[in-house]
Amino acid sequence: MDAIRLYSSFWLLLAPAALYALWWRFRPQRRAAAVFSSVTDLKGLPVTGAQRLRCRLPYFYGLGLCLVIAGLARPQSGRAEARIAGEGIAIEIVLDISGSMDALDFQLEGRDVSRLAAVKHVIAEFVQGSRASGLSGRPDDLVGLVAFGGFADSKCPLTLDHGALVDIVRGLEIPRPVRDRQGRVINAEALQEELATAIGDGVAVAVDRLRGAKAKSKVIVLLTDGDNNAGVVDPREAARIAAESAIRLYTIGIGRSGTVPFPQEDEFGNRVLVPAQFRIDLDLLRDMAQTGRGRYFHAADSEGLAQVYTEIDKLEKSKFEETKYSEYTELFRWFAVPGLALILVVGVLTETRFRSLP
Repeated sequence: MDAIRLYSSFWLLLAPAALYALWWRFRPQRRAAAVFSSVTDLKGLPVTGAQRLRCRLPYFYGLGLCLVIAGLARPQSGRAEARIAGEGIAIEIVLDISGSMDALDFQLEGRDVSRLAAVKHVIAEFVQGSRASGLSGRPDDLVGLVAFGGFADSKCPLTLDHGALVDIVRGLEIPRPVRDRQGRVINAEALQEELATAIGDGVAVAVDRLRGAKAKSKVIVLLTDGDNNAGVVDPREAARIAAESAIRLYTIGIGRSGTVPFPQEDEFGNRVLVPAQFRIDLDLLRDMAQTGRGRYFHAADSEGLAQVYTEIDKLEKSKFEETKYSEYTELFRWFAVPGLALILVVGVLTETRFRSLP
């Protein structure tokens, strides 16, 4: 928030003394005067601008003194951000972007969307908050992102810049086939590897990212809709490593097992919906959650997914110390320079144009 402060406010104690000196400098005094037999004719003379200015010189002088004193007090303006004592944890979101996440068995705002699109939407609400979903957001939590298909990759380090994190989440895409001029898929074997599901590798990367985090509580939230069929790390072994590293593991099964509509490209490159069979390894996800001292959830639709995150939001809280960050710009010159200029102008006019005789 915007903030203004006086860094050396003790200089304001000079203000009473300065005002007293001002009164002493311009106090009314008896002076020798020329004697006239009558001043009746003088009363009718108009008051000039110079006379009006002369009467106001003490006020300009006083304003100048006040501005100089304000400059000495070092006014500063800028932005100050403070994190008050509250609750915060370190969270790694481990998101499945394998081919099965393209299945269209979720809905958002009345339209059919893929599992990945629904998960992206709810992750953004979980991190930034949403009144509609009853999610308060995680403004004081360090949140990172690991995405995995056939390979796992850390997409975003643990950060408080949740806007950047959400932008990265929204930019995640399921690997698509690239075709040559004859319509043949380029490097089809590599594409199939990317579309596989390496759950164990994803959790292992998240554990590695959380080990160095300075947080009292560390959490992994795994979202997947598939069966582990790729990678080099066994998922149950990854869950055991997480538990040994004091990291709690929550697993979320996305979508329905069985036949669901799935988009595919026909021989002309057009995307069409076809029925496809998918299996979620519920036993594996339950075992991983139990080993990782967390809980297993199943989200078959968008509302259920939001409720899962609401539950996690309630479960995971921890204390942290207050930290304050501030950046200020010095404003003293905007007070001191005009103040000195006023004092100088008044002094020059008093000793020249408005000098009193004798």
